[in-house]
Amino acid sequence: MHSPATQSGTLQKSFTATQNACKLCSPLGAALVFKGIEGAVPLLHGSQGCATYIRRYVISHFREPVDIACTNFSEHTAIFGGGANLKTALDNIRLQYAPQLIGVATTCLSETIGDDVPLMLNQYRQLAGADLNCPVVPVSTPSYRGTHMDGFHAAVAAVVMELADAVDRREGIVNVFPGLVSPADLRELKAIFHAFDLTPILVPDYSDTLDGAQWTEYQRIPSGGTPVGDIRIAGGAAASIELGRVLAVGGPSAGRFLMETFDVPCHRLGLPIGIAATDALMSVLEAVSGRSTPRPLTAQRGRLVDSYVDGHKYVAGKRVVVYGEEDLVAAMAGFLSEIGMVPVLCASGGHSGHLQTAVESHLDGAAIGPEMRLMDGADFVDVEAAAKDLAPDLIIGSSKGYRMARAMDVPLVRIGFPVHDRFGGQRLGHVGYAGTQELFDRVVNALLEKRQQDSPVGYGYQ
Repeated sequence: MHSPATQSGTLQKSFTATQNACKLCSPLGAALVFKGIEGAVPLLHGSQGCATYIRRYVISHFREPVDIACTNFSEHTAIFGGGANLKTALDNIRLQYAPQLIGVATTCLSETIGDDVPLMLNQYRQLAGADLNCPVVPVSTPSYRGTHMDGFHAAVAAVVMELADAVDRREGIVNVFPGLVSPADLRELKAIFHAFDLTPILVPDYSDTLDGAQWTEYQRIPSGGTPVGDIRIAGGAAASIELGRVLAVGGPSAGRFLMETFDVPCHRLGLPIGIAATDALMSVLEAVSGRSTPRPLTAQRGRLVDSYVDGHKYVAGKRVVVYGEEDLVAAMAGFLSEIGMVPVLCASGGHSGHLQTAVESHLDGAAIGPEMRLMDGADFVDVEAAAKDLAPDLIIGSSKGYRMARAMDVPLVRIGFPVHDRFGGQRLGHVGYAGTQELFDRVVNALLEKRQQDSPVGYGYQ
């Protein structure tokens, strides 16, 4: 049964089955987090099909080889429990990969039969003793209890709770919890922090592990990722920055844990997409670093403002449907409003109940306008039905909305995850002044291309 929550201005429709969910499974998000830790191996406690499904999505987006281990449930395991399978899987991973961390994410099946994974891991640690030379981090991620973003945030919190120690305060060290952004975005965030002479500890950081250089020999564990040792000193950082208004509201939060346990100040911002949202990040970094925004970043901002002016005649008043992860949708609503477009429908498969608050925070606290509708817990069938009534000029979201865009003959600007029907999804920029510039150019060009396609004489200069 599926009954999406409704928000102010949301279409209210009840239906009995999800036909094409606007989300992915929880352990997929956890696997991405573990891929962003140096030397880590993700292990799914469940059936082989779950691991295959996740590998398929991750590989098609990042176009990199991805190993995801599995405890390989069978009918026998589903009845009698997966403890023996889990032990065998851990033994095999340690023998074949020599990992620096093993992340164990549960699946619907293991959760449904009631496997107590933390208890099993405690027993395994006692048996292994000193021979267990890497941390094993469990995270509960049944898909019937959330989306891939719930699994992502839960894994980030689990890793930090397991590894962070009480250490002396380290000025200039900042914990960064960026959420699910592209490798290009992670590189941009690191460049921004370094420009302020700050050293970021990103959890996760898959900018190399899922977007690395060509190999001469196969690597069982790709190089890159946040070192386990860096996460251990997170409790001594000068500050933590969480990017996401919906991020773990009321649930597990690495930033909240570090603040409550080690007194590390936590700044929660929206994803820095657009000038206003990026300005907010710069203000926090100025306060943390004691420095003014460096000139290269102000120059990026100036060029972005100029492009807004140049492109305004193409985007002003255009109607947009945007869908995806809740924090991404909220940030995009703010960006689209900033450039003069009208986000007529903001849809997400998430069901935190905080989508409206998140969107309003990106609108500087303004109420949702009469032309904007919100839809959470969304199914693409209902998103498409609502979108047809709203006559959008543009659709923005992942590749999962392609069939909807094709049926409506409306351009689709691909953002977020997954982008598997276009090349370079892992290199799409969204955040900061530079990422926003790339995103703005793509939005304008999509509208220009549509105008050319629809013109009976062609649109352009001769």
